[in-house]
Amino acid sequence: MGKTGVGRALARRYDVPVVEVDDIVEALLAVTLPEHLPEVHFWRTHPEAARQAPESVVERQIAIAEALAPAIEAVITNHVGTDTPVILEGDYVLPGPATPRGPVRAVFLHEDDEAQVAANYLHREPEAGPQRHRARVSVLYGRWLAAQARAAGVPVVAPRPWEDLVSRVAEAVEGAGHGRLSSCPMSTVRPRSGSQQPC
Repeated sequence: MGKTGVGRALARRYDVPVVEVDDIVEALLAVTLPEHLPEVHFWRTHPEAARQAPESVVERQIAIAEALAPAIEAVITNHVGTDTPVILEGDYVLPGPATPRGPVRAVFLHEDDEAQVAANYLHREPEAGPQRHRARVSVLYGRWLAAQARAAGVPVVAPRPWEDLVSRVAEAVEGAGHGRLSSCPMSTVRPRSGSQQPC
């Protein structure tokens, strides 16, 4: 089980919707041109760049995440301001909006074993064959995100063992401070009432 599965399980647990960052990206791609948001359009305008050295691909992923941060933070701010809990899930979620005592909580899932990540991709997308380069990129980007999260005091959870992952993530989020839950990278925004319901 990965971040999408955990996000959906938490949404059922707390009876709140999931907002996927991929949808925010698609919306921005639909209403902007590459010259307006070059980082967000990068993979469409430079598809060959995905085959560069893993470290270069990770640098690009980081630049895209940073370019998307204002849009993601606007969604979080809207949910906090309207007291509307939601689970926000996606690769481009950064730990910035989450604070230990603030209204937004987050937890980051990180699998550090490249062989396991490659096996996960092969299981999920067998028609693509082994995806070792993609697995290396995922692990390196995950390490960067995990370091950012830890520096911000945001919990980082290993996905294995999968059997109790949802419970471990819920415990991490619920113990991450007072206020709202945001996202997994997942944030949860918690309602002002202090109930155990993510936003």
